Amino acid sequence: MNLETLHSELQRQSLQRDTRRQFLSHCTTGLGALFLAGQAGKGIAADKAHGILHGRPQHDPANPLNALEPHFPGRAKRVIYLHMIGAPSQLELFDYKPDLKKLDGQPCPQSFLEGKNFAFIQGTPNMLGPQFPFQQHGESGAWVSDRLPHFAKVADKVSFIKTLQTDQFNHGPAQLMVHSGNARIGYPSIGSWTTWGMGTENADLPGFVVLLSGGRQPRVGKALWGSGFLPSVYQGVQCRSKGDPVLNVSNPKSISRDLRRTTLDTLNTLNRDSYDEFGDPETLTRIAQYEMAFRMQSAVPDAMSIEDEPEHIHKLYGTSPGKESFANNCLLARRLVERGVRYVQLFDWGWDSHGSSASEALNDGFKKKCQQTDQPMAALLNDLDERGMLEDTLVVWSGEFGRTPMRENRGGKEMKLVGRDHNPGAFTAWLAGGGIKPGISYGETDEVGYGAAINPVPLRDLHATILHQLGFNHKRLNFPFQGLNQRLTGVKSASVIKDLIG
Repeated sequence: MNLETLHSELQRQSLQRDTRRQFLSHCTTGLGALFLAGQAGKGIAADKAHGILHGRPQHDPANPLNALEPHFPGRAKRVIYLHMIGAPSQLELFDYKPDLKKLDGQPCPQSFLEGKNFAFIQGTPNMLGPQFPFQQHGESGAWVSDRLPHFAKVADKVSFIKTLQTDQFNHGPAQLMVHSGNARIGYPSIGSWTTWGMGTENADLPGFVVLLSGGRQPRVGKALWGSGFLPSVYQGVQCRSKGDPVLNVSNPKSISRDLRRTTLDTLNTLNRDSYDEFGDPETLTRIAQYEMAFRMQSAVPDAMSIEDEPEHIHKLYGTSPGKESFANNCLLARRLVERGVRYVQLFDWGWDSHGSSASEALNDGFKKKCQQTDQPMAALLNDLDERGMLEDTLVVWSGEFGRTPMRENRGGKEMKLVGRDHNPGAFTAWLAGGGIKPGISYGETDEVGYGAAINPVPLRDLHATILHQLGFNHKRLNFPFQGLNQRLTGVKSASVIKDLIG
């Protein structure tokens, strides 16, 4: 084979390896590339007009929390998420199962146990009927137990999801699944995705605030409100009921506000010099965070002070200023969203009702937790509604999984106190406001409340629905990390629950 023939053969093989896209991109005129670039340019121009690019937010590096428009007009502008840490029993609150009452004390059918993983149950446990009476309430006829008399009066304002499911049966991973869509530490929480996507309406306050009650932090702690691979400015800021609302928000005794301002100006000058030399955009972000921290010194104490609320509001919520309580945090949540905070996360610890102690028994600790939370969460819905804020504030309530219809045992022996084990197969959440259709009960569990019988809802569908109400296509709100366009809903198929949308 001569050189000319060899050259021709190599050209032929090269052309055979080219795809149509490669040919259009590399042909002499480049018409294909020009056309594709032009089409993409139209989408990019439209996105830039909304402060996004390829579906991703494009914040000003000097103001990383600047308010942005989402993908489309959302019905909700802000979120308050109420998480009952430990997983309250849906069978004692919202999922009424009269057939389970008939089975009380009988051995559990083996079909319920085969192939199932439990945190503690071993052998053949006995079935456990509902521990409290239920009644239907409001025009919607929602079933609510007598443990929540205040909430029962606002049942028409909410929509229930009865068939929420997770694939985790231990607390830490399950809590991470609820808030980050992933059972592993290191992924952004919903609040971080929200503030990254929308920024905040008040430059003097964090876009994402976390409030704790119940005396303990969640199992995995700050990972539940972390920003993961998103910039750290979008992580949640934990506020406290005692002492400084935010750690180090107050100046030391020997430092005046004027001196703090002078110190900060000097630091900002050094950071700007560093940016001019190296061009690292994180340097501008650092300047913005320092400035926000300075503004927070004035804004946070005012936002976190409930003492100036009128007496009728304190009676409505059942608050006790100066103490750590779920009631105080519900009122604080209203004050924060009223001031432009985008996402407020409440964690209330103490709902793990195994029956291993009085505090973890359905007939003791569980009853007390209901008493502590019933009035405040009903008050929050009524207060937001009366102020015209419920319309564009999405309120979500859930645990991290449900509880079994069987009574818990340990080592095959029934617990002395009444409790239920973890159940990832079905649990209840409710949503209100933010464009959610009120008075709906979506999904139905089997006759004993163990699994989903109609319309199962994986957590990623709940996440897709929350993002949709905020104005985001969950597929387009993504961040490139480790070779994948990461998103809250993950890589599996997720769907917005359209039946819940008003």
